[in-house]
Amino acid sequence: MKILKILWVFFFIASCTKKEDHPYTFYYWKTSLKLEQEEKKVLEQAPVPYLYTRFFDVDKVNDQFQPIAVITKDKSFQTNKQIVPTVFITNRSLLNISGEGIKFLAASIHHLIQKKTEEYHLKTNNEIQIDCDWTAGTRDDYFKFLKELKKVSGKEITCTLRLHQVKDKKQTGIPPVEKVYLMCYSTSSPLEKSDKNSILDVNVLKSYLSKMEDYPIKNIEVALPIYSWGIVTNHLEKHKLINALSKKDLENPNFKKISDHEVQILKDGFYFGNYLNKGFTIKVEEISDEQIQDVVSFLQKKIPHFNIIYYQLDSKFVLDRNF
Repeated sequence: MKILKILWVFFFIASCTKKEDHPYTFYYWKTSLKLEQEEKKVLEQAPVPYLYTRFFDVDKVNDQFQPIAVITKDKSFQTNKQIVPTVFITNRSLLNISGEGIKFLAASIHHLIQKKTEEYHLKTNNEIQIDCDWTAGTRDDYFKFLKELKKVSGKEITCTLRLHQVKDKKQTGIPPVEKVYLMCYSTSSPLEKSDKNSILDVNVLKSYLSKMEDYPIKNIEVALPIYSWGIVTNHLEKHKLINALSKKDLENPNFKKISDHEVQILKDGFYFGNYLNKGFTIKVEEISDEQIQDVVSFLQKKIPHFNIIYYQLDSKFVLDRNF
């Protein structure tokens, strides 16, 4: 009887501490739709049957809406995943937009998505995802645009949700969609001098999402970062980014180690495709599996069930990553 009690207690503890399962997939954010072998392998292993694929960006240039970097497709591209067309819209595109402008923008985006889907014979699902860092000043017009896009496309319209849009929901409003994608990265600007990791500082994220359970939309998926970069700082304290750098890249006899993730350049030269001067510093920011798990454990207490979409699918970021 005593043994049975011990076994029951052990089972109870084990069940309480069981890691919750979160099916995952990826964002694809390159301008050319092409999968390397490692990317294809990792994508095939992902349990979620979708690949969230950036089709193009929209910006306003000389007061005209412009599609930027429209996606192309390599002949070799193949996947059994359904493509979810994703479009990034700059906030300034929505400033002082008219009612006619909203209708034109929605119709144009729908038309270009249709055109590319047919041209590249893509198997899409019934969803269009819009990514926009809307603000209190653009919220009403952005929400009208989301409704108009749903009307003209007949699709389910979803959108991304940034951390400040959760924290300041009274100012930024609640989008008129049934599902949102919580972007758990970009916790600060990489172009500001800071000791924090600008891609993801877990404590900053937790403070922004402390009341996440009160958010009115309950159908929430979670976007998590697996990307990395290097922040180069010159003599004038000006910064620029070099994509996909890791700590391994800092192992160079021309670099003097300042900290575990930062070096100073000892000799002028070309590094990572950029000409960098002696005295410049490079700080690498990347995300560990432990940080990801910390965020997931925190969100499990706030969101009942969620899938994970990793940003982004790239062989530089998926190699040796524990999904």
